[in-house]
Amino acid sequence: MTAPWTADEEPQVYAVERSGDLVHVRQAIRALAQRCGLSLVDQTKMITAASELARNTLTYGGGGTVRAGLVSTNGRRGVGAVFEDTGPGIPDIEQAMTDGWTSGGGLGLGLSGAKRLVDDFRLRTAPGEGTAVTIIKWAR
Repeated sequence: MTAPWTADEEPQVYAVERSGDLVHVRQAIRALAQRCGLSLVDQTKMITAASELARNTLTYGGGGTVRAGLVSTNGRRGVGAVFEDTGPGIPDIEQAMTDGWTSGGGLGLGLSGAKRLVDDFRLRTAPGEGTAVTIIKWAR
């Protein structure tokens, strides 16, 4: 699943290089979710998932980028975001997606929690090749 960006608007790219960038990513996702007409609950879910993934991009990927924008397909509208880094990658995806597992000092809910909060979730990673996570929250 590649984010199906609307033809009339290119996604915006946000750097994730320091902790202050996480605030900018959350603000951008909030603005997109409001423009898309997501319910308050769905806005919160998308912002929370994006925040977790941006933090992972910074903490485990050593920084990277987020491409975020409005998406549409088959008459549906939503908010999409792609989190990319060129870090070490994830050696064991199944383990990383297990609730409670963490490679650091966190709660171990980042990837699996983000997946539960959105409608579409795709993870692409390989050891030594970085990680890309694509998420979409569709308007109801």
